[in-house]
Amino acid sequence: MMEMNVIFPGGKKVNSTYKGFTVETDQPKNEGGAGTAPEPYDLFLASIGTCAGVYVVYFCEERGIDTTGIKMTLQFDRNEAKHLVEAVHIHIDLPPGFPPKYKTAVIKTAGLCTVKRNILNPPRFSVSAEIAAG
Repeated sequence: MMEMNVIFPGGKKVNSTYKGFTVETDQPKNEGGAGTAPEPYDLFLASIGTCAGVYVVYFCEERGIDTTGIKMTLQFDRNEAKHLVEAVHIHIDLPPGFPPKYKTAVIKTAGLCTVKRNILNPPRFSVSAEIAAG
């Protein structure tokens, strides 16, 4: 079983440490935080884009295609009543020198990202707590 540690450094900040990295989060000032880091949900959304992006990088590297000039944009349709994203739209801007024969393939490749696949096949969740002795 893999393990990530979550720490509470003060205020509305909640950080995680995993694989030797610390990921910092905070809440915006209008929600009582200091606004010093992204909100956890923002990191979730960013993970979708960066995961799709790394799949594009691997695709291009395998074919000797320069990634300079490739840009991705994510747009989110949000249900404000439920505070949930209902649709994610990923758009890839390919530079003029990108081989046209790979356009469809690079779109399919971006859609293979592990974060997306995990959303479509969600894990089971369990939450527990224990009060330390003494």
